[in-house]
Amino acid sequence: MKKKLEVLLRLAVETLKSDGALPQDVEPSINIEHSKDPLHGDFASNLALMLAKPAKSNPRQLADKIVAALPQDDAVTKVEIAGPGFINFFIDPVGQYDIIRAIHDQGVEFGTSKAGAGKRVQVEFVSANPTGPLHVGHGRGAAYGSVVADLLAAVGFDVHREYYVNDAGRQMDILATSIWLRYLEDCGEVVHFPSNGYRGEYVRDISWAIHKDLGEDFRFSVEAVFENIPPDEPQGGDKEIHIDALIARAKDLLGSAHYEHFFQAGLNNILDDIRADLQEFGVDYQEWFSERSLMADDSVAKALDRLRAGGHLYEQDGAIWFASSQLGDEKDRVVQRENGQYTYFASDIAYHMNKLDRGFEEIINIWGADHHGYIPRVKAAMTALGADASKLKVLLVQFATLYRGEEKVQMSTRSGEFVTLRQLRNEVGKDAARFFYVLRRSEQHMDFDLKLATSRTNENPVFYVQYAHARVCSVFRQLDEKGLDRNLPLGMENLGLLNEEHEMALVAKLARYPETLERAALQHEPHQLILYLRELANDFHAYYNAHKVLVEDAPLRNARLNLIAAVRQVLANGLGLLNITTPETM
Repeated sequence: MKKKLEVLLRLAVETLKSDGALPQDVEPSINIEHSKDPLHGDFASNLALMLAKPAKSNPRQLADKIVAALPQDDAVTKVEIAGPGFINFFIDPVGQYDIIRAIHDQGVEFGTSKAGAGKRVQVEFVSANPTGPLHVGHGRGAAYGSVVADLLAAVGFDVHREYYVNDAGRQMDILATSIWLRYLEDCGEVVHFPSNGYRGEYVRDISWAIHKDLGEDFRFSVEAVFENIPPDEPQGGDKEIHIDALIARAKDLLGSAHYEHFFQAGLNNILDDIRADLQEFGVDYQEWFSERSLMADDSVAKALDRLRAGGHLYEQDGAIWFASSQLGDEKDRVVQRENGQYTYFASDIAYHMNKLDRGFEEIINIWGADHHGYIPRVKAAMTALGADASKLKVLLVQFATLYRGEEKVQMSTRSGEFVTLRQLRNEVGKDAARFFYVLRRSEQHMDFDLKLATSRTNENPVFYVQYAHARVCSVFRQLDEKGLDRNLPLGMENLGLLNEEHEMALVAKLARYPETLERAALQHEPHQLILYLRELANDFHAYYNAHKVLVEDAPLRNARLNLIAAVRQVLANGLGLLNITTPETM
């Protein structure tokens, strides 16, 4: 109906342009909203207020002209002007029933659109370091990113989902060294494990597998490993200097090929686990992009050459700096250290150059909220590379906080004291986990209530929505049990019998699904879809509790069956985009 009203208003504008009442170059963006008060009609537009200035006219007087120029349409029973010039539309209730026919005809496609016009969009999300299993904090970014991508695809964007694998750099070296030290323990050595090493049981599992396959080929004495190594923090030293010295010692004793064995064992094992974990959580990617590949094909060097050619790099204290402060960053950034090693930021510059070179028209990065300060430097890099920095959209996600009773659960990958995403999923289920993760705006803090997520009551929002779907299914089972046939055409012919207040509310709510879906997608706000589904479920439960569907009157019964079938379809469509199941029994 909103689309129909938009067409009517656009035709009225063209008529006024032909009559000279509006300038020929006026091309208004027509905004139509549902009226908040039924006394003000079903829909309202502020078109007259928007055009008053270019038309050099009083808004209310211009509204009179617009209304007079509106083509006749049987669906519109009355048009009124309110306030300073709002145009209110009253819709024939019978005309609104067309939404039920549309839902039946379009099925799973109902609500989708071509708003994105095939625009190529890359969505990069999660991208957690492959140094340990995904924890519940990563889960929110995974759920949010996958739903954002699916919503964009539903409204016509060409979406490329990508995971950036941080498989280069110091953290991976710390992991490889941690695995080797645990391997030495498996060989019988008594190791003073570094305070800055990775301590999780998964590290022991990887080291044990290496020991099982290769025996003690890579064993060295503790004395050889720790000779002249600077003291660790518990001994009054610096933990960072200590772990870096151990990394250097591991590389020296093992040699590059054998060190690479421990490095790859950790990377492959953890990355395989992350892949499997995300797939089971309903998250899939078109590409897993390796940071190491940027080193292998000299992409980092090429990116820095491009910055150097643009005059954006300079040398100071033996290091190479990017003059990002000249492009909106708070200070300049090192891209190559005095020892010749590239910084993580240098890799990030190369990665974004790669994204641009692949021709994406929009780049969406989904990061943890703690990366907020990183945005200006990346945008500065894109500008320095000669790109339009507005192509980059960074969406921030607050980590979820998990509580067990009153006790907050710690989630440190380094210490090993964390609850994994897999453990959460096993406890509350995929559906509840995904639903709760996108229940609120991504930038809002959230406390994950385990007790509520596992409850089978109406207080549990995912249960409440799924139960609405299951209730509709139960009505159709009762139809079969009673030996009654569903007459779809008869129901469509008699939709006008749906004149109860609850029925009208359901019809109006169903009509809002396409616009809700499009708004949630374009604004990257899945919680809008969640809110809609909760409201639709609430309207259905209220209707179900107040009215009998399987009445004796066949025309009314079939009209009501068509109505609730439409509710079931929209619930299924919405939950499907959230990758949440639609049970038929509960």
